[in-house]
Amino acid sequence: MKLALFDCDGTLVDSQYAIVAAMTAGFAAANLPPPPAEAVRRVVGLPLVGAVATLAPLLEPALHVEIAEAYKAAFHENRLLARVPEPLFPGVVEALDALEAAGCLLGVATGKSRRGLLATLDHHGLRGRFVTLQTSDLLPGKPHPDMVHHAMAEAGAEREETVVIGDTTFDMLMARNARVPVVGVSWGYHEVEELTAAGADRIVTDCAALPAAVLALMAPSGPAALN
Repeated sequence: MKLALFDCDGTLVDSQYAIVAAMTAGFAAANLPPPPAEAVRRVVGLPLVGAVATLAPLLEPALHVEIAEAYKAAFHENRLLARVPEPLFPGVVEALDALEAAGCLLGVATGKSRRGLLATLDHHGLRGRFVTLQTSDLLPGKPHPDMVHHAMAEAGAEREETVVIGDTTFDMLMARNARVPVVGVSWGYHEVEELTAAGADRIVTDCAALPAAVLALMAPSGPAALN
């Protein structure tokens, strides 16, 4: 089986405003100034506690956890009250349609919690499109390869039949560590040059180009580095 394994935040969904708002609330709950929005965007994709630790490395680990818990509460409340939009990127649904029509199974590997991922997919009516959902609250987060390995096992896909799609260097490195090809998307939260340096096999600048890039990497002539 062919498996297209997507990141969520920054790849399927433009969640940067929701993430920045929740991180601001998390730091405020600890009576700390919020990190800059650009710094928060840089850690999107990491497991939550690890993201907080990256933003504030001098804090005690217990405070990282406290901020992360306040973040989760704020994110959940903001979503319930529809305070901050989390739109799909243009063309996402059409790209998923095209990949499924070409015989691909779809999956997600994300730094979100499972609860957060399900809420996002349900909001956009996408939960039923994905056969495997991997989250960093249940497995080691990016760039560890375990989410890719578990996704392949659940989907019944081999390495040469699997492609990761993401917007951050964490996605690129996760795919490299799992020894599967990876497509970087330009509309997310890390720069194209960074994605290329981190190992992207292809870069796409819009969703219309995504299916062809993914399918090309599933061909027998895929990246020689994976042999």
